[in-house]
Parts: sequence; C-alpha cells; structure tokens
Amino acid sequence: MGNLQDVLQSFTANSLQVSMGGFVFNMILAAVLSLLLSRVYVKFGTSLSNRKMFARNFMLITMTTTLIIAVVKSSLALSLGLVGALSIVRFRAAIKEPEELAYLFLTIAIGLGLGADQRWITMVAFVVIVGILWARTLFLKPEIDYNMYLTVNSHNPLKIELAQIVEALSKHCRAVTLKRFDETDQQIEAAFLVDYENFEQLNNSKRELQELGDNIRISFLDNKATL
Repeated sequence: MGNLQDVLQSFTANSLQVSMGGFVFNMILAAVLSLLLSRVYVKFGTSLSNRKMFARNFMLITMTTTLIIAVVKSSLALSLGLVGALSIVRFRAAIKEPEELAYLFLTIAIGLGLGADQRWITMVAFVVIVGILWARTLFLKPEIDYNMYLTVNSHNPLKIELAQIVEALSKHCRAVTLKRFDETDQQIEAAFLVDYENFEQLNNSKRELQELGDNIRISFLDNKATL
C-alpha cells in the first residue's frame, strides 16, 4: 500500500502547470507555420496527387500534436496513459508517395517542438528546411517525370498522321516522347510517354485529339500504376 502511495505522490510531484498564455501563443504559431508549410508543399511539391487538398490537413495535424504534447508533458501519469491509449489505436492513412509522408513527419515535428515549448529551435529548423527546399528547386534542374502512358489508334478511311498527333499533344503536355509507332495501310497506332501538370491539361489534349477525327481511339494509363 505504501508503494502505491509513493507512486501516486511521484506522479503528483512530476505534474507541471501549463501556462495558458504560452499555450495560446504556441497554438497560434503552430497555425502560422503549418499554413506556410502548406504553401511550400503546394509550390515546391512534386507528387501527382492533389497537393492543395492534401495540404489542408497540415494545420489540423500540427495544432493537434501541439495540444497533445502540451497536455502530456504536464504529467507523467498522462504520458503513461497516452502510451496505453495509442497501443490500442491504429492510424491508417493512404500515403501514395514518399513525399507526402515526409511532409506529414515535418508537420508532426513542428507540433512536437511547439508543444514542448521549443519555439526557437522549431522556427530555426523550419526556416532551414524551407530554405533548402527553395534552393533545391532554384539550382537543381528538375528531371521530367512522365506520369502517363498514352496510346492513340486511328484507322481508315480517315487515318490521321503522326505529325498531327504530336502537334496536338505538344500544346498541352510538358513533355512528349514517342515510344512505339506502328502503321499499316489500314491503321496507325502510336504509344507515348506524356507528362501533365494537372487534369485540365489531360482533358484538353484528349479533346483536341478527338477533334482530329471520329475514328480515333485513345487510351490513358498511369505510369506509376501497380499491376
């Protein structure tokens, strides 16, 4: 019984009072840094998913992490309780690309730093990381990452020419590379690797190809699709 009382007294002695003013300031700072990070991700990110939609989660994740750490650090008992709670909760997120996971780790790190009242370290680290991302984009020429396979098929009596297809694609693609070309008296079939920045470009190129003739068949396939 005495040992139990000693443990409870130890938990009470280790409890810290959270400063309300400091907590509010940390939450505001978390919101500002996460908002800036979302802008950085949208501008400098390279993932093919909807970056604006994904970046909307940064503020919620950062502020929630700040809240959890601020509450947990005030008491050893709460820390142990959090460990027990997390042991029965599984977090599952559909992360399609490693870059998304990297930015999620950064948002959590910001929340951890601010929740632990390490404001200067967190802000300095944030500035350094963003500066490196900016410098990488400025000085390193990005490699073209083709994101779609495109197959165009046309047959008689209105068979189109390869030059017409390439011209139509070049208006809306960042890059077009011919991978295969087959032509007979009856039909033409061309396979390309193409790169689109957004869905609107894909839709515009599809529309322009269809305007070349009614006998055109178009097939798109994600270059990163897992078969």
